[in-house]
Amino acid sequence: MSNLTKPDEIQFRVRYGETDQMGVVYHGNYAQYFEIGRTEWLRKMGFSYKQMEEDGIMLPVVSLSIKYKKSACYDDLIKVKTKLVKKPTAKIEFDYEILNEKDEVLTTGNSVLVFMDINKNRPTRCPDYILDQLLI
Repeated sequence: MSNLTKPDEIQFRVRYGETDQMGVVYHGNYAQYFEIGRTEWLRKMGFSYKQMEEDGIMLPVVSLSIKYKKSACYDDLIKVKTKLVKKPTAKIEFDYEILNEKDEVLTTGNSVLVFMDINKNRPTRCPDYILDQLLI
């Protein structure tokens, strides 16, 4: 299995400040959970947002979709699964699943980000050093 098709997982507990008065995770926090999954996926591939920005590349989100199936609650141990959808071009696309301790799917999502040249403020192709790592 190449890094292109290998999903990644990260686990953490829902913090009190991420919930509403009923102890249920506020819907807007799922986008942050996806970001945690995505940044850790990149880090395990050997990259970081900080490094890419220092190299003149930004990755703004241009599309985000979320489907809520069940609620996550305060102190739940949740798992975010992140998977690259296809080989990046000028865009990179991820699918996500958030599961609880019983491995029940709570939320699914998808995001598309664009590689942007910071100096030109224009889209650019995925850097070769990322593509090379994905095909290992």
